[in-house]
Amino acid sequence: MQIPAAPKVIIRSCREYDPEKIRRILREGLEELGLRPFGRTLVKPNLVAAGDMFPHAFTRPEFGEGMLRALKDVGSGSMSELAAGERCGITVPTRLAFRESGWDDVIAKVGGVKRYCFEESEQVEIPLRHEGRLRDYLFTPEPVARADFFVNAPKFKAHPWTTVTFSIKAYIGIQDDRHRLIDHDHKLNEKIGDLQFIVQPQFIAIDAITAGEGRMLTPTPFDLGLIIMGNSQVAFDSVCCRIIGLDPRTVEHIRIAEDYGFGTSDADKIEITGDVTLAEAQQRAKGFRVGLIRVEKYFEGTHITAYAGPPPEPEHSDYCWGGCPGAIEEAIEILRVYDAQTDAKLPHMHVVFGNYDGPIPAKPGEKVIFIGDCAQWKGELAGKPVQIRSIYRDREHLDPHTIRHEDIFKKMAVTTKQIVDNRAEPAVRLEGCPVSVAEQVLALVSLGGLKNPYTDRRNIGQFLRGYLGWRGRVALNRLQRKRYQQNGAFGRRGEAAPQLKAAKTAT
Repeated sequence: MQIPAAPKVIIRSCREYDPEKIRRILREGLEELGLRPFGRTLVKPNLVAAGDMFPHAFTRPEFGEGMLRALKDVGSGSMSELAAGERCGITVPTRLAFRESGWDDVIAKVGGVKRYCFEESEQVEIPLRHEGRLRDYLFTPEPVARADFFVNAPKFKAHPWTTVTFSIKAYIGIQDDRHRLIDHDHKLNEKIGDLQFIVQPQFIAIDAITAGEGRMLTPTPFDLGLIIMGNSQVAFDSVCCRIIGLDPRTVEHIRIAEDYGFGTSDADKIEITGDVTLAEAQQRAKGFRVGLIRVEKYFEGTHITAYAGPPPEPEHSDYCWGGCPGAIEEAIEILRVYDAQTDAKLPHMHVVFGNYDGPIPAKPGEKVIFIGDCAQWKGELAGKPVQIRSIYRDREHLDPHTIRHEDIFKKMAVTTKQIVDNRAEPAVRLEGCPVSVAEQVLALVSLGGLKNPYTDRRNIGQFLRGYLGWRGRVALNRLQRKRYQQNGAFGRRGEAAPQLKAAKTAT
């Protein structure tokens, strides 16, 4: 896709989640931008987490209904397929996120809309050739690779790893779990930059009616009352940054995307229209809290004391913004929402990240948890000498072709075993790069004797149905692929899509 030479961002007021009003605003945005959806049209909402525990984390279903109806209004007769697709987070089946968010109901209500759970889709290899790339190829779900008209419908939120998550950052959801977690470390912003080469959205519309401040999975609701639309990601995210008082070039993934040529952040080159001026939007957003708080500061005054050293050489930086430290911040907030007594129940403990060379003043009985493959420390705990060596493997040794998925049940078993096996020791090591939010939730549950949200009796039935449906779909994909390969093709109805003829698929 060619990046518009004259990017436009439209700021519209919308105080309520009224699907018909949203539909009208989005339809008018498409018309003003001169856009008409065509061919395989794919909408990607942000459904990173949904349900009662995450009421402000996702693109609301009313917004989705307005979007799908607006696309039908404008693209009637020109779309061969209208679909919504996403991969949610924290190792939850996306089927469950679609159901819990209300998007399943909207898809059924609108009619004629296909749903894609990206971890259940074929994964397509996309080659990369730009200078500065982390890898020579990336994998993305087939519906993304095949999209003719791609619509990004993110949620306006803060983020603990990347400051904010608007349109560009939401691209982490166009990969399944295996590929999503590769390079989800101190190179996360560079990974997000590389993902931009897979596809660019022709239309962007963000749910900023109720924004989410402070965090990503359990944000504090912020009444912003806006729908923001645009046709160029860097320009779009830059305007969103300016609304909350940020210089967009200080947000690393936006800077990287701009340097790669995916648009401009220059305010003089971006046309802003709508019924709300930039100054008026800025007034509405006063006090909005972003992410990017170091883990030591985050846990001040709690039963958790955190320490962080730098990530490994040769990719040396002062802090791993994209990995394990941010994950524990999200993990503790999930547990706080699930059980208001979490902080009182947790025993005093110490968590260590990266190559930390300072003191750890743990008292007798206080557990020290070294989190992540790059955790490294030497000293004395409970009168015993302790040496934690880095087991970090350079990213060149991680092959996306062979990386395997570890589902939540395996993570439960492995994490619990690590804690139990080291119960009598002053320290325990959690392996992984990164150690995911789900694993850190499970570790805190085991260490603190907390209630486990993954095994909640109120949710376990739906979770298991979603999980079994997901794994069954993946197994069926394997059988279908084997049949297609025997027939000499891998595409639908035995015919490979033209733009994928040179690509490879993976399970």
